[in-house]
Amino acid sequence: MELAFERRGTGAPLILIHGIGHHWQAWLPVMDRLAASRTVIAIDLPGFGVSPGLPEGIPYTAESLADAVESFCARLGVREPHVAGNSLGGYIALELASRGVVRSATALSPAGFWSRPELLYAQAVLRALKAGTRFGATPFLSGASAGILVAHPSRLEPQALSAAAQALSGASGFDETLESFAGLMPPAPPKSPITIAWGERDRLLLRRQAVRAARWSGQRVKLLKGCGHVPMSDDPELVARVILEASATS
Repeated sequence: MELAFERRGTGAPLILIHGIGHHWQAWLPVMDRLAASRTVIAIDLPGFGVSPGLPEGIPYTAESLADAVESFCARLGVREPHVAGNSLGGYIALELASRGVVRSATALSPAGFWSRPELLYAQAVLRALKAGTRFGATPFLSGASAGILVAHPSRLEPQALSAAAQALSGASGFDETLESFAGLMPPAPPKSPITIAWGERDRLLLRRQAVRAARWSGQRVKLLKGCGHVPMSDDPELVARVILEASATS
């Protein structure tokens, strides 16, 4: 699977996976911190960013997107990398850990641990955000809208807002992937070491979902103090530290 990606740094390989509707640039606030000791490869999932869509006949699901990431790593010659993901990307990271094909997985506010009402809420919010891209970047991520995704909207650069709006607007895989969430269940028990961290002020995948993730994983979930659903912009140093610590223990 050919995917768009950005590679930086040296050291053990670390794959970074964005959330639904986003692109690899979501990781820019933490990439250089991570690249100081890892070979960081941030990808655009199929049908997101500038990556081509999935081949015809393959449905957009978290599992098929995980297949694409696994195929991408094989094509690149990267065996058993560390992986970190946010939201949908967090679920994919846990799915790859369940397959035992990664050395470690870090999941930031991963999808899949919601109740039915929480799922419907998240789907409605995400559809509204995508609809808002018709009016440009400023309404898309400003004020209350930005507060759904990040705890500190003022820390987002205008260029990043514009690029994120364009990525969401043009994401060909968005609608089908979002619909597939209705059947998304937590993955099988992990075969690789995992770390789950949740934004203390996550307003999209609410913090109480971390309790279910903790039960599923059999371990405590780290809370990212002062962070929202996409924590990389809220506290780059904290997020980088969590990922580096998780990928240093295996």
